[in-house]
Amino acid sequence: MNESMRVIYQTVLNRDPNQPEFHQAVEEVLESLGPVIESRPEYMPVVKSIVEPERIIQFRVPWYDDEGTLNVNRGFRIQMNGAIGPFKGGLRFHPSVNQSILKFLAFEQVFKNSLTGLPMGGGKGGSDFDPKGKSDAEVRRFCQSFMMELWRHIGADLDVPAGDIGVGGREIGYMFGMYRKLANEFTGVLTGKGMSYGGSLIRPEATGYGTVYFAREMLATKGKSLEGAKVAISGSGNVAQFALEKVLDLGGKPVTLSDSSGFIYDSSGIDREKLAFVMDLKNERRGRIKEYADTYGCEYTASSPEPNLNGLWGVDVDIALPCATQNEMNGEEAKMLVENGCIAVAEGANMPCTPEAIECFHENGLLFAPGKASNAGGVATSGLEMSQNSLRLNWSREEVDQRLEEIMVNIHKNTADTAKEFGMEGNYVAGANIAGFLKVAEAMEAQGLL
Repeated sequence: MNESMRVIYQTVLNRDPNQPEFHQAVEEVLESLGPVIESRPEYMPVVKSIVEPERIIQFRVPWYDDEGTLNVNRGFRIQMNGAIGPFKGGLRFHPSVNQSILKFLAFEQVFKNSLTGLPMGGGKGGSDFDPKGKSDAEVRRFCQSFMMELWRHIGADLDVPAGDIGVGGREIGYMFGMYRKLANEFTGVLTGKGMSYGGSLIRPEATGYGTVYFAREMLATKGKSLEGAKVAISGSGNVAQFALEKVLDLGGKPVTLSDSSGFIYDSSGIDREKLAFVMDLKNERRGRIKEYADTYGCEYTASSPEPNLNGLWGVDVDIALPCATQNEMNGEEAKMLVENGCIAVAEGANMPCTPEAIECFHENGLLFAPGKASNAGGVATSGLEMSQNSLRLNWSREEVDQRLEEIMVNIHKNTADTAKEFGMEGNYVAGANIAGFLKVAEAMEAQGLL
């Protein structure tokens, strides 16, 4: 990091000393921007501004459980940067949610949305509410209470939230219904909606599909493909499920999945029949991944409070797709992938690899795709849902998938070309950060850095 970027980073540390996730995201971007500022010093004021949210909204969310007891959670919306379009980014319902995590996600979203080429700014929101173990009625009451405050801060031309961890079709439906009632209008204010009320085909699949499309493009630069490749996938939710499905489409062999309780290793491969079992287990029955091991007789390893260095990332694979959550893979686990001959890593989750892990990949010549590039397919398809809502029509599954694939191919090309232009060929982290930044910087400067 050059001296000018270091000064800005220190300002961020001083203003918000207890926000480690946000610090990590900012540091990673600022480390890439030195060459940009050297060649375009007029963008220095943009860097100072882009690390500060335009607006932070925090509110209480009171709701009653099935026993009639009042519970109070915190709700948030971080409107990070709206220079190139309405704020856009998911809502996360999870006990770990706090301002640091949401600011990191919103900051990443600014660059991710810029890379899609669609007119979307960056934002993120959510609550420390935990949907796990709650009845449908409890989740509905919480979502309605959450939207009773959030609705006044969002809109189709202002801020368009979507889903994230803990927020799926059920939660989006409950929130959209309350928004429609409060605002007295039917508009595309949320994405990830059901098909019966303005949703888009391929939206549930988009993040996972897009991650694999990006990995395919990376591998092609080295004359390789997914055909016959063994693939480790973490997580077992929406992103992991559809990443696995697309790996199968492209001839790969997925061998792992996980959840917070542990992970499974199926050396024979997770085929379409087994994937259908996982989808029923996770989406309908909301069970634990251990049931897969019990059903198919494969290896299962329970989670440990400490990182399990003989765990999921210690499996012998060609490609790794971390699709669970932030900082799930550390430097030691990255070394294990390298030692086992892994050639490519593409982030399906947001910031799942620690800085030490990323450094390990770069030092050992692995292809590494940062989440702001490789998992941008989800928000890209949310942008396509917004377009369909504005046009009052629905595109076919094939048309949406084709547009998604084109967007991911373009993101890869833009990222790779930008890294090469600034003397860092093959560094997708730098390429994504710089390419995402340049578009936002141009817009911010044109609008007077407001």
